[in-house]
Amino acid sequence: MKRHVLIFGLVGGVLITALQWTEFQFLVIEHSIEIYGGLIAAIFAAFGIWLGIKLTKTRQKIVIQEVRIAGVASFVRDEKKRDDLGITRRELEILELVAQGMSNREIATQLFVSENTVKTHCARAFDKLGAARRTQAVQRGKELGLLP
Repeated sequence: MKRHVLIFGLVGGVLITALQWTEFQFLVIEHSIEIYGGLIAAIFAAFGIWLGIKLTKTRQKIVIQEVRIAGVASFVRDEKKRDDLGITRRELEILELVAQGMSNREIATQLFVSENTVKTHCARAFDKLGAARRTQAVQRGKELGLLP
């Protein structure tokens, strides 16, 4: 009995496999144009997207140009303006270091003074120049011919 069931199951499996294979073959043969057309359309769509991205990507241009600036030797400080404003040499020295972008701590270290001394000199120079911020003081110093 087990043998008959096993043979019957094997024959049924083979028949079902053959039926599915013929159905698949019929589907491929019957609709082969549509299948190939869909594959070609998918390939062209992917190619078009790739090509569109490549063609519309913005390219960056890096331009390096050397610009000559006037040398430091050509700058002449307006001592009369400095005296008129009442700015001391030390305040002007600190203002030059501020113009170089140094912090109060860096200026104090370079000039061997305390940070509070630098703050005091900065405040007095800013007041004499009529500036509220470091950038304003540097700009005003350049306008008046005190800084290069």
